Amino acid sequence: MRLCKFLIVGCLSFVSLASHAETLNGLYQVREPVSGQTPEARDQATQKALDTLVLRMTGDAKAAQSPGLAAIRKDPQQIISQYGYDAGPPESLKVDFDPVSTDRALRQAGLALWGSNRPSILGWWLNDSAEGSSLVGDGQASAVLLRRAAQHRGLPLHLPMGDLSEQIVATAPNLEGTDPAPLRAASQRYATDALLAVHAREEGGQWQAKWRLWLGDQREQGSVQGADTAALADAVLLAVSQKLAPRFVAKAGVSTEQLLEVQGMTLERYATLGHLLEPFGAKLQRVEGDRAIYRVNGSAEQLRAQLGLAKLQEVPAGAAVAPAQPVAQGAAPVTAPAPMAQLRFRW
Repeated sequence: MRLCKFLIVGCLSFVSLASHAETLNGLYQVREPVSGQTPEARDQATQKALDTLVLRMTGDAKAAQSPGLAAIRKDPQQIISQYGYDAGPPESLKVDFDPVSTDRALRQAGLALWGSNRPSILGWWLNDSAEGSSLVGDGQASAVLLRRAAQHRGLPLHLPMGDLSEQIVATAPNLEGTDPAPLRAASQRYATDALLAVHAREEGGQWQAKWRLWLGDQREQGSVQGADTAALADAVLLAVSQKLAPRFVAKAGVSTEQLLEVQGMTLERYATLGHLLEPFGAKLQRVEGDRAIYRVNGSAEQLRAQLGLAKLQEVPAGAAVAPAQPVAQGAAPVTAPAPMAQLRFRW
């Protein structure tokens, strides 16, 4: 009984922890441009919204065409709770998908999902146009386009303040360079998980951009084009999303069931860990002092990436296990051995 009370209290605790990953709000709400409010225009925008949602939830550009989603594509209203129109500009159809029925439909189609807890990104975005060069700062009007694109693609994007010291750092050579050190030094005040550097140029009425992404020791890069700044922003964030998703989405049919041990657990950390392990179908198996054993479905690489968002450190194989520490005064000691975990982490 004491253990049950301990877990209930832990799940209800939402004390802030040293974790940068964010639970993305509005994950199941999609806005798509619409040409009028006729039934035909609404149906067309609804199909686009469904495609956007499936890509946002899976990171797979082909997932929306999965045979398992044929019935949903024929009648998306099955998973829609409400919709409305946004005057814009541009005029958009706002579709609210029901989270429970949406997740169930995607899983029944054999698709693996990317949870709502996602790496926070600091975006250094430099625009070059005929008017000159400008760093997109948090309070500028141009920041609205970037935030809208990030929301559309399911990413928690933050922008620097854009003060003089940051403008000096956010030069084209630093944004296009392979060494992130200058930008990382300027990014420390924001405490995000990933660093995104974008250099956008306008040429001949078209926009193109080179982007680089750093998440821990892993790097990604690419280039995109767009008819205008809004289209370019969406293209960049789409590309970033598709690079990040494979690190956190367990592919259907290839996930491995394994045991995960997390050391240094406190009452407050159960809620945070529950959010982090949500995509892996985590089931708590046992609690021994300040150690918790979970049964999870996912590869070791994906679990390392997800737990890294909360700055958990992996315990090397063969390392001695620290004596269990009681987490509640008077709690009954557990003497039976805990199951052997295949992965071990500590706070």
